[in-house]
Amino acid sequence: MFQKSLRTERVSLSLLSMPLNKYAPQVANHRRTQVAILEGTKSLIATVGLKKMSMIEIADIAQVSRATLYNHYRDKDSVLRALCESEAERFVNLARNSTSAIEALERLSIEISQDKALENMRKSDPESLSLFLSSQEDRLWKAVSSAITLVVNNPVMSELTVRWLIGQALHPLTPTQSRQQAEAIIKSANL
Repeated sequence: MFQKSLRTERVSLSLLSMPLNKYAPQVANHRRTQVAILEGTKSLIATVGLKKMSMIEIADIAQVSRATLYNHYRDKDSVLRALCESEAERFVNLARNSTSAIEALERLSIEISQDKALENMRKSDPESLSLFLSSQEDRLWKAVSSAITLVVNNPVMSELTVRWLIGQALHPLTPTQSRQQAEAIIKSANL
């Protein structure tokens, strides 16, 4: 009995000395690089606009080499797609981490209304913004719509809420308006 537990202990100790994931540092570095690229892209959209932004500028602002940028993304469209996916994930998490449905919608509304990249796109790239906002058959929109359905607990009100949020990308609200309208939507959803 003692020998068996000793053998088990030796096996356990040898497992502890092995790295849990020998690729963890590389994965972490890859993720940091992706985040830098996407944050740099969003910053460029906020300052120079979508059309004037180049892959070279993205690499420069993200402080990565051009080769690194192209190892992660093949072109500007793929960087923009990754940025949209990242923002959609951020919005879904924001809604999920809210304490109430009203808070979730209010926080989403404020985030969208105060986003500097969207603000600059309204001024410098309105056609690109309109094109993006009108492609609601995309899987990103479906993911956001599913998350909103969980917040408002009503599929019909979910569609209305998604359209309300899209409207704010074009016509932002103040924080007070965001709160009032979020309360009205949730009240309507609960009728």
